[in-house]
Amino acid sequence: MKPTAHIACSLVITTYNSPDVLDLAIRSALAQSEPPCEIIVADDGSTSDTAILVEAHNAASRIPVTHVWQEDRGFRAAASRNGAIAAARGNYIVIIDGDMLLHSDFIRDHKRMALKGTFIQGSRVLLSMENTRQRLETRRISVSLFEKGLGNRKNAVRSPLLSRLFVMKGRALNGIRSCNMSFFREDCLRVNGFNEDFVGWGREDSEFAVRLINCGIFRRNVRFSAIAYHLWHKENLRHSIAQNDQRLEQAIAGKLTKSPNGIDKYLVNKKS
Repeated sequence: MKPTAHIACSLVITTYNSPDVLDLAIRSALAQSEPPCEIIVADDGSTSDTAILVEAHNAASRIPVTHVWQEDRGFRAAASRNGAIAAARGNYIVIIDGDMLLHSDFIRDHKRMALKGTFIQGSRVLLSMENTRQRLETRRISVSLFEKGLGNRKNAVRSPLLSRLFVMKGRALNGIRSCNMSFFREDCLRVNGFNEDFVGWGREDSEFAVRLINCGIFRRNVRFSAIAYHLWHKENLRHSIAQNDQRLEQAIAGKLTKSPNGIDKYLVNKKS
């Protein structure tokens, strides 16, 4: 596998009714040393406040900041991401959650580490409740390695050299998180995107990874690069986790490669 010669990166940010937090995420994305070719906000049914925020950023930005909205019918992150990825113009997709702050070299690192035949799983730095509260008051997006309120602080260390030395490739599913993940768009289309049968929090990202791996697209764990900071929030309700666990196990046992309910429906009238 060789490094890619040219990557046009689309950044997809999922959100639901959290415009104050989303604003920080978008501003950190716009402050990148190497910006994405576009930012797409994948909105799982927010009220008009989010649309107004996205439009304001789009009007002030040199790159497109677009809004892909779906009706609020419960937690449907899989469908939300599919709609945004279908609309993406880039050949490489980076996905984050709307409660993530990005290191200024986040996009540069994802592009630098991208390899054909792989997808990237990045890590996260957990910000405390107090650190998050202060940021929401001050609107500060920069993060110091030495400031208070950083959990798993080692994940905040950026070193391109160490990142190259410690990158790991494999098939493991532990620690799969779509809050910091990237992949080639063509690979996403190959497995028919995220499985929209997953409703409610949890496991839709792991099941997506299962199908990529079953297609021979290996996971690459990236450390010391592609740093993202997770703003504190209350944990999501997990009423659907048992059902979603069952769907994940079915994908593993059945060695599935394509979602039966995926991104293809959004591509009917759009060239992929």
